[in-house]
Amino acid sequence: MGKANCGRLVWNHSTHIPGLIPILERLTNCTGIQTVTPAVIGRAKSHKPHLQIKVSVPIRGGFKLIARQGKTFQEVFILTCLNKNELEDAIALALKSK
Repeated sequence: MGKANCGRLVWNHSTHIPGLIPILERLTNCTGIQTVTPAVIGRAKSHKPHLQIKVSVPIRGGFKLIARQGKTFQEVFILTCLNKNELEDAIALALKSK
């Protein structure tokens, strides 16, 4: 029965920002998160020395996140019933427990 509360991590890309996948796996264990899907990866102009994840915009059924490290960014889509503040708290917890 415990598995009913766990979300799933969708593996649709072969490349990810280093260190991102363990954090996303921890997010799937949060109650209220159904699906976590890493998406487009690209280059940014500014440099972020440490992995950062921020909630970007609402999407139907959840939110788009932007993960940044170094000069690389990656979009992550989360299907969840959590509101923005609850999701930000879950992300902070997942980042802290690495």
